[in-house]
Amino acid sequence: MKYALVTGGTRGIGSGVSRSLARAGYRVVATGVSDQEVNDFESLEGVVARKLDVTSQEQVDAIIASFEQLDAIVNCAGIIQRDGREFEPDYFAQTLEVNLTGTLRTCHAGRAKLIESGGSIVNTASMLSFFGSASAPGYAASKGGVAQLTKSLAAAWAMEGVRVNAVAPGWVATELTRPLMESDERSVAILSRTPMGRWGEPDEIGDVVLFLLSNQARFVTGAILPVDGGYSIV
Repeated sequence: MKYALVTGGTRGIGSGVSRSLARAGYRVVATGVSDQEVNDFESLEGVVARKLDVTSQEQVDAIIASFEQLDAIVNCAGIIQRDGREFEPDYFAQTLEVNLTGTLRTCHAGRAKLIESGGSIVNTASMLSFFGSASAPGYAASKGGVAQLTKSLAAAWAMEGVRVNAVAPGWVATELTRPLMESDERSVAILSRTPMGRWGEPDEIGDVVLFLLSNQARFVTGAILPVDGGYSIV
């Protein structure tokens, strides 16, 4: 039996990851930042929903300590603050604290248990790991940081038997992207740029995460793998 922690695993892309891992036989702890996120999570065999704020070292340490065995960490917890707010230093710092430092915090806390199990980490990068954002500079900076953090941890921990990779999702159908999907102008622009001509699904990200965690990817570390329907190639 293998055990996984999926931060931000109760909604959006994270919920797709939780489902994919559960279908593959993992026992998953999926976290949400609020009681509502935890309570709203649809019951799924093999998945337990728990509350976690990744900006709290105490909470992160506690949830890691709750695992007797930990084979995988998938960092999906993240925020984006639109309407130009991330140009303000306080909002910018808050976004980095969740998306980037929260990822490091969870990886570092789980390192010893992953060494014991020969486990693996998958972080969540973004198309904005490669492109800038005129409206969300904190999010873009944090996701660029996640990509470089992933490579750094992969280099540092490879000889300890811990692989560290990341997925870089393209445009995926979630509650976060619903306003864009419902905007004819934005949706057309996105889909016309995407060679596969459609929105991705959270489970499609989850299945790629599952591959990166698996023995089939045993010689893969430090990779930032786009899962974007071709968005990044045109």
